Amino acid sequence: MTIGTTPPYTIGTTPLYVVLNRSGDEFGEYHRFLDGTPCRTVYLTTPGGLPALDQDGATEIRVLDSLAHDDVLPVVREIAGRLGTPDAVFGQSEYDILTAARLSADLGVTGGYGLDLVRRFKDKPAMKRAVGDAGLRVPRFCPLDDSSTAEAVAEALGGLPLVLKPRASAGSEGVTVVRSTAELELALSGVDPSAYECEEYVEGDIFHVDGVYRSGSFHFVSASQYVNTCLDYAHGRPLGSVLLDEGPERAGLTAFAGSCLKALGLRDGAFHLEVIRRPGGELVFLEVGLRPGGAQVPFLHVDLYGIDLFAEAFRAAIGLPPLWRDTGAPAAGGGWLIYPTPGQLPSRVTHRASLRNVVPEVYHEELPPVGHVMTGPGSYDVGTGIFRFRGETADGVRRAVRTVMEGYGLRTEPIEGGGGQLPSEQPHG
Repeated sequence: MTIGTTPPYTIGTTPLYVVLNRSGDEFGEYHRFLDGTPCRTVYLTTPGGLPALDQDGATEIRVLDSLAHDDVLPVVREIAGRLGTPDAVFGQSEYDILTAARLSADLGVTGGYGLDLVRRFKDKPAMKRAVGDAGLRVPRFCPLDDSSTAEAVAEALGGLPLVLKPRASAGSEGVTVVRSTAELELALSGVDPSAYECEEYVEGDIFHVDGVYRSGSFHFVSASQYVNTCLDYAHGRPLGSVLLDEGPERAGLTAFAGSCLKALGLRDGAFHLEVIRRPGGELVFLEVGLRPGGAQVPFLHVDLYGIDLFAEAFRAAIGLPPLWRDTGAPAAGGGWLIYPTPGQLPSRVTHRASLRNVVPEVYHEELPPVGHVMTGPGSYDVGTGIFRFRGETADGVRRAVRTVMEGYGLRTEPIEGGGGQLPSEQPHG
């Protein structure tokens, strides 16, 4: 389906931006991100992303079932033939960043992210190689191929346990911790080795650093400590994080993140970077995305700092100046917590407790009603409970998060005939 085929500006005099879109909420409102900038915008969107787009102001909207590179390339070539070579091609989603860079290379687009930069941010061995070559600590790692054996990989990485990861996935998708060569051999037998890497398992606290880089330095940066891990979330435990207070801990993490971003060659863009702090205090780079963080990260940043990370990501990628300005006002402490869907589906919610008026730091919650039936696996955006917190200090917010985890009391039961077997209670902590 095509919407709005008449360009509102003269070809050749006004920038043309091609946007790959999957977001149907406020973070897909690119017309708002443009803030009145004269331009021509062509959106290639999934059906679910259409509601967020400015259908009246767009030069053209194509609704597509697939945004895969090979499916989109002929569409973009045809658009370029009519409207001219785009000034930038942008993909917001983790699934579209590399596609946008490949399309830019195909069409000779000079703006936006270059293919080499995006590959360093998408390919886990490439990103760790770049960071490690700068003298920064990364997990020992090993790209895999058809000749890789469990014994050889374990020996090359200095022993077990190890982490088997897809080279280009997001979050914990496809990630497996293996603690024996037998486990590694079994895991390798079920995957395409060329699409995976194996790396050292690093014990420690995990943090995420979020922000926007402009002209090679921080325009905005925050640092947070995870409550549980993304891998825990995939296994049915709640996931959250707490923003760190100003101080040496935060300063050390953000400085380390800045060194990693410089090693990766970033000059302008949003990022979500994860760091492990070992028990002795050593910081170890984990991985990074060339995009804002997911889950409740962007919502919390709008609420507490007034910065729309998706707007800043878009503007940085296509070469427009930032919208957010630092007023110098200190932000309150904050955090978030999300609950996954149960492992047995379909399931019905039988109990959950609202904490909005019980825990003062909870300022936002989204709860499934009792009786709600869950049929899909969920995601970082859709689960069985979402909480956002505001408080004076990180310690206070951390205590509030723990209180919610103890008091939420979520219980679900499989629906008869749906494949489930026993009622489940979401684990706490």
